[in-house]
This record gives sequence, C-alpha cells and structure tokens, in this order.
Amino acid sequence: VPQVQYVDQVVHVPVQKHVQVPMVQTVQKHVEVPQVEYVDQVVHVPVQKQVQVPMVQTVQRQVEVPQVEYADQVVHVPMEKHVHVPMVQTVQKHVEVPQVQYVDQVVHVPVQKQVQVPMVQTVQKHVEVPQVQYV
Repeated sequence: VPQVQYVDQVVHVPVQKHVQVPMVQTVQKHVEVPQVEYVDQVVHVPVQKQVQVPMVQTVQRQVEVPQVEYADQVVHVPMEKHVHVPMVQTVQKHVEVPQVQYVDQVVHVPVQKQVQVPMVQTVQKHVEVPQVQYV
C-alpha cells in the first residue's frame, strides 16, 4: 500500500491594515449678531443771563395842593309823570264745537296654533343573513 506523506509549506500572506482617516469638512454656520440702535434725545437747556437791574430809590417830595371850595345850590325841578291806563273790553264769541261719533266694528281674527311635528328619518341598513347549507 502506498503511503501518503504530507509536506507542510509555510506561505507568507501579507496582512492588510485598514486605517480610518478622518475627513475634515467645512460647514458654514449662520450667527445672528444683535444690532444696537442709538437714539439721541435733544434736551433743551435754558441759558441763564445776568442782567444789571438798576436800583430804584423813592424820595419824598412836598407838593402843595390847592384847596377847592364847592358851593352847592339846590334848585327844585318839577317832574311830570304820564301814566297810560289800558281800557279792558270783554267781547263774547260763539264757537262751534264739532261732535265726534265713534263706531266700533268687531273683526274676527283667526288664531294660528303652532304644532311641532317630529321629523322621521329613514336610514338604510345592510344586514348579512347567514346561509345555511344542508348536506
């Protein structure tokens, strides 16, 4: 019987390494910058001026006032007075007063009654009837 002989041979297999290299990405980002508004307010400042005011002095002075003498004389003036006296006259006047007659008429007014009638609504309904099979 022939014999089988095994010969081992070492074969070099190169090892492959996988390295993950990061990729750099540039992304734009929107940033809101707050706007500052300056509001100026004009304030009126009054200007103060210094004015020289002269000082007034009062001086007493003697003044002679002439004396006036009044001589009154009473004169009597008669006064006439006119008075109007009205005359009153009474006059009779005949006035005709028309006579008013009322005639009443009875009118029959029919009374209407309101009756609430129920509303009937018809709805179709599908019913399945089971089939019985006889064997």
